[in-house]
Amino acid sequence: MKIGFVLDDSLDKPDGVQQYMLTLGNWLKTEGHKVHYLVGETYRKDIDNIHSLSNNIGLNYNKNKVSIPYPVNKNKINSVLKKEKFDVLHIQMPHSPMLGAKVINAVSPKTAVVGTFHIVPFSWRESLATRCLKFLISRSLKRIDKVISVSLPAQKFAKKSLKIESVVIPNVVNVANFARGKRMHKFSADKLNIIFLGRLVHRKGCMELLKAIEVLHTKKRLWNARVIICGTGPLEKELKNYVYSHHLGTVVHFTGFINELSKANYLASADIAVFPSLGGESFGIVLIEAMASGADVVLAGNNKGYRSVMFTKPDQIIDPTSTDDFANTLYHYIHNSSARQRAKRWQQSQIPLYDVKVVGRKVERIYETVVAKKRLTKDNKAYEQK
Repeated sequence: MKIGFVLDDSLDKPDGVQQYMLTLGNWLKTEGHKVHYLVGETYRKDIDNIHSLSNNIGLNYNKNKVSIPYPVNKNKINSVLKKEKFDVLHIQMPHSPMLGAKVINAVSPKTAVVGTFHIVPFSWRESLATRCLKFLISRSLKRIDKVISVSLPAQKFAKKSLKIESVVIPNVVNVANFARGKRMHKFSADKLNIIFLGRLVHRKGCMELLKAIEVLHTKKRLWNARVIICGTGPLEKELKNYVYSHHLGTVVHFTGFINELSKANYLASADIAVFPSLGGESFGIVLIEAMASGADVVLAGNNKGYRSVMFTKPDQIIDPTSTDDFANTLYHYIHNSSARQRAKRWQQSQIPLYDVKVVGRKVERIYETVVAKKRLTKDNKAYEQK
């Protein structure tokens, strides 16, 4: 099949939706399918078949930085669709009326359209904005043949906000890539590594982690651990100032930006990988990446998306806003090797559920089913005309 992934945002960014598209797309190519990307303003040259259809403008949405397209010229869309003749268009949802909706509305009736719904709102504002969006993209919603949601919370929000039914198929991770991660020699074995990896924005909860670390440091309960903060973002200066003013410089270390090639090695070096996100998470790709890399313990913020991954392990779910409880959980795993071993055994049992080889096959079956239905409908119409 020829498959076109559609995204309003740029493909240059390493965010979760982009990872979903590229991980799934790369697997589909190994299965013999042809994959294209119809996206917003994108400049990367390391991926084949990118169609950058628009210029984009950045904004904050759901406590995250995203970009949305300026209105796309219909002739540009029609040119790509006419040339490529896709069997399947796979739209990332919710989508904008400026690009995604225009592509769906312009596609041939012979093309199957599948959507993946990715978000859970951080607050009522994002919830309201998505419900309002429904009126701008209502025509394109009717054209979508099948919708996937990446988690049960995302499924519920898709139903509530856009009034669409969907089936839950989780996000994908290339487990083999992360399983190659190796503990880094620069992190000596005399201390445990507590690793945070993510954008340094309020929603990801890095400040809440530092507050819990400060409690442990003050009580001298952190003697055998170091904290490694991987990532950059607008909160970086404030976080570093907190470390300096609370005398945590010997404990907390900032790495700056970590590329995709190095990510697995940092996560493999984690005795405790901690992701204290405050909300707005529809799933938890980074949780699975940490598990697949071999992190001993993965601790997850108490939000809907992360709970959908960690639901059977409440002792590994933290409330980042309760500093003392957060600190106590960290202390428990820092000083209890058997608890770390139990956590790792459970995590290893979960990894196959999210491997792209397993999840990708489920998505591929949806493509096949919808395409077959399209062809059957076409054949029936031809038969009736005879």
